[in-house]
Amino acid sequence: MARVTVEDCVDKVENRFELVLLASHRARQISQGQQITVDRDNDKNPVVALREIAEPTLTPDDLKEDLIHSLQKHVEVDEPEPQAPPAAPLTQNEEAAPVASAGAGSDEPEDNIAFDRMSEEDLLAGIEGLIPPEKNEDY
Repeated sequence: MARVTVEDCVDKVENRFELVLLASHRARQISQGQQITVDRDNDKNPVVALREIAEPTLTPDDLKEDLIHSLQKHVEVDEPEPQAPPAAPLTQNEEAAPVASAGAGSDEPEDNIAFDRMSEEDLLAGIEGLIPPEKNEDY
């Protein structure tokens, strides 16, 4: 293939903007030393990347996944949460003691959560009692 055009690649990647993103990402990969899948024929990296997309040597889905992965700053890995060891069964003479987990770092919801309730009047009175910040002449 002497010349490659966008029309040669549009049937593989319908969106032209996405095609440009994928081809530029692949051209960067080639310049970083990744192996090319077509003959170079004295072409520059962007042309080689478009030729790889036009010929079915690379799938656009794989390129898209690789592009997304390269742009991610933090990759979250799903790890199983540690399971608590099962509690020993209670005998008839033992009673279940309440477990104090306030601030213990447990993510499990607590059944006995009590919220402080505040009326609108109390809230407004508290806001009025606040001291305004000092004004700075620089701002």
